[in-house]
Amino acid sequence: MLGALLLLALPAYADWQYRSRPDLAPPKLNITVYDAEKVSPEYLFIAPFTGAPGNTFHKPRQSAPYIFTSDGELVWSGYGAFGTWNANFQAARYKDDDVLFSFEGDHNAAYGHGHGHHTVLNSNYDLVKEIRAGNHKITDKHEFHIKDEKTALIEIYQPVPRNLAEFGGSEEQQWIINAIFQELDLDTGEVLFEWASLDHVSPAESVLPLNEGEAGSGYNSSDAWDYFHINSVDKDDNGDYLLSARDTASLYKIDGKTGEILWKLGGIPGVTSSSFKNVDDFKFGFQHHARYVWTSEDGKKQIISFFDNSAHGTEDKDGSQVHLNKISSGKIVEVDTEKWEAKLLRNYPAPYGIRAKSQGSTHLLKSGNVLVNWGSEGSVTEYTADGEIVFHAFLDSDEFSDKVQNYRAFKFDWHGYPSESVAVLSEITDDDETIFYVSWNGDTETKKWRFHAVQNGSKKLLGETERTGFETKLKINKPVERVFVEAIDESANVLASSDDVLSVEQVLPAEKKSDTGILPPKFNYFQWRLQKDN
Repeated sequence: MLGALLLLALPAYADWQYRSRPDLAPPKLNITVYDAEKVSPEYLFIAPFTGAPGNTFHKPRQSAPYIFTSDGELVWSGYGAFGTWNANFQAARYKDDDVLFSFEGDHNAAYGHGHGHHTVLNSNYDLVKEIRAGNHKITDKHEFHIKDEKTALIEIYQPVPRNLAEFGGSEEQQWIINAIFQELDLDTGEVLFEWASLDHVSPAESVLPLNEGEAGSGYNSSDAWDYFHINSVDKDDNGDYLLSARDTASLYKIDGKTGEILWKLGGIPGVTSSSFKNVDDFKFGFQHHARYVWTSEDGKKQIISFFDNSAHGTEDKDGSQVHLNKISSGKIVEVDTEKWEAKLLRNYPAPYGIRAKSQGSTHLLKSGNVLVNWGSEGSVTEYTADGEIVFHAFLDSDEFSDKVQNYRAFKFDWHGYPSESVAVLSEITDDDETIFYVSWNGDTETKKWRFHAVQNGSKKLLGETERTGFETKLKINKPVERVFVEAIDESANVLASSDDVLSVEQVLPAEKKSDTGILPPKFNYFQWRLQKDN
């Protein structure tokens, strides 16, 4: 049984959260399950955003990429590091260096599309480069997957005019999405391979027909029929690609030289065609994030992982409109091209009855654990390989997290060395004590903080203290006019230092009461204004 709430966090306000960085308002993880002995120790990578743009509550105050420790402590806020809307935030290797990357661009919640580019940062959180699609096309949000530190797999949603009469379209319904993926050279941007769905997959294979209103009407390019909806691409050691197509409820293996479809794994027996018989008639649908896991020496068997939504809806629609299984899950499946059978090896069902109408990911960790992200439902769960839940968190919302979404989630080893300086606030209290607050956004290496008083150009050691999370607090029983702080690693090396900081008079948070004229946490402004004026 899932444990009681360990932390119930209201939407994050910047006020008082971090005194040394009052500009930051990261999400707080509402952790409901945490097994310290079994949870994987890597850092959690997420990029939560609001699913209700007109609603000021139950959403991240600062939608951005974030890194957290395995127990929910902030490591890095990417707010301001990337522009506009972000997704698919993760770590990788490029040119023998650790890097971060994220999609940034426009987000179209009504259609589940995004248009922009991918931005790569180094371990100092400085810009390395921006990656864009080739051949006069615009990159979509769904995929950016670095292979062998040399190439990147991306996806494109290209509206094109076609005669759609054979699929039930009228004369005015002429627009359809051609789902495209490209493999790019990371150094030059050259397109090394390009594949387009309309060259290989008939729109007749869509499980969301043109005139049912679930995947675009086809009347114009902005509302083109999204019959395929590509949402992930991977590449195996033989050079063949694995695609996930949400709106055909199928996975495809693509020949890396010819573009020919080598096989198709359909998720809905009796509805989707398939190259395989699904053993025990397991089913899936509207899936995301398919990845190769293992290939046999003869190439006849492969294991793949993916996220099974079993529901369909865009970010502003209810997934119960189209659904298969009662809840979503992470799945690991073996395909056998000798017997032409597909076998479900592992299933990681959602807690709390979660059914994700869109988005989602399944990340197999080095420890053997599995991290499943519930996409539109704004939560993540970590399982042991055999299915025990060892971590669950809702993202910056109430237990149901219905206003926060997160496209994918990952866990990675990461070492961050910020190029920015250490942030310090020094306050002198009415009792002539000095309280220091210190942080260094993105740092993973500091173990201690060393504090010095600064007077007449000289420094006098005040003391050291162990680092305690994103921000560390230290109290000195005397007034200190000016302070200087150093970050110390586990080998006692000085990593970085702050500027000399002048102390200020302490300001304490006021007690907020709804009858004092201060806005309460939830309010109707016009009703509040009327009551206040009367």
